[in-house]
This record gives sequence, structure tokens and C-alpha cells, in this order.
Amino acid sequence: MMVPMAMSTAAIGAGMIIIGAGLGIGLLFAAGLQSMARQPELQAKLQTAMIIGGAFIEGAALFALVICLMKG
Repeated sequence: MMVPMAMSTAAIGAGMIIIGAGLGIGLLFAAGLQSMARQPELQAKLQTAMIIGGAFIEGAALFALVICLMKG
């Protein structure tokens, strides 16, 4: 049984989206934790910004994933 071309490209695109979102969130939180370690007094502001940034990355990844799967 052959997999249609559009279905295989959708699967590759979905995988790339998940990998990109994972890398983005990992880098975001790594940079945030380093910043908190250097300036602990800014922890509340940095933590809020990290959570909002992570939510934006997740939202963009979910949006791209849905579009990718709808095309396939």
C-alpha cells in the first residue's frame, strides 16, 4: 500500500513543527533560567514573560500543525 504524497509531506511537516516548537520552548526557558540565576530580583517579571512567550510558541505551533494536517 502506497502512502499518498500529500499525506507523507503532511507528516513530515507536522514532525518539523513539533521539533521546532520543542526547541523554541527549550531555548526560551533555558535563557529565562539563566537570567533568573544572574538577577534573582527579576524572577517574577521573567517568569511571567517566559510563560507568555511559551504560550505564544505553543499557539503558533498548534495553528501550524492544524494547517499542515488540513493540507495533507
